Amino acid sequence: MKRTSVARIFFAGSAAATVIGAATGRERVHRVAKPMMMPALAASVERPSAVLGSALAAATLGDVLMLDPDDDARILGGAGAFAVMQTCYSVLLASRGARITTAAALPRLAGWGVAAVALRKRSPDVAPGLAGYGVLLATMSTLSADPTLAPGATVRAGVVVPTGDTRSWLAAGGVLFTISDALIAFRRLVPSSERVRRIAEGAVLSTYAVAQYLLVRGLSGE
Repeated sequence: MKRTSVARIFFAGSAAATVIGAATGRERVHRVAKPMMMPALAASVERPSAVLGSALAAATLGDVLMLDPDDDARILGGAGAFAVMQTCYSVLLASRGARITTAAALPRLAGWGVAAVALRKRSPDVAPGLAGYGVLLATMSTLSADPTLAPGATVRAGVVVPTGDTRSWLAAGGVLFTISDALIAFRRLVPSSERVRRIAEGAVLSTYAVAQYLLVRGLSGE
């Protein structure tokens, strides 16, 4: 079995363990599995670019910092790490020809505005940092939704072959990443029981893992 195939299986396993551990309150499982996801995803790419590698390294740091999503200092540190990742993804998307379109930007801008206002009212200590991160997330998601985005390419038997379906992977990944971060805001801002908070964290992590897989698959053209 190829190294990349083994890495994808390991990514799927660590992602499943992360989600199950968080949703069921098995903290040790969650803490061991979560930092393994992005290194496994990086290993699943045949020849990752320096920019993509940097994005996944930053995401790994963000995952470690966000092991406790209720610690303000750690959530701000995690937002900083993920800001680097979102910037790298935007650079890769722009290099593929992605551009910001009004149709894609407006709903994301509206969502960012609602979240920024809610955070300012209920979590003022973290609001500026998370709002700044939200701008970078919205930019990446908007670029990923550009319908004119050039298709990716992969090498098969020594021949470069366009892979147009990467457009849909990138668009879906951008949307899911936005949903995942919106769920983080929901979990933080809406009072709920411990059981509901665990379920919400499981939803955050499952959408995050799928979003990362789709974005990396699309950006790598594999």
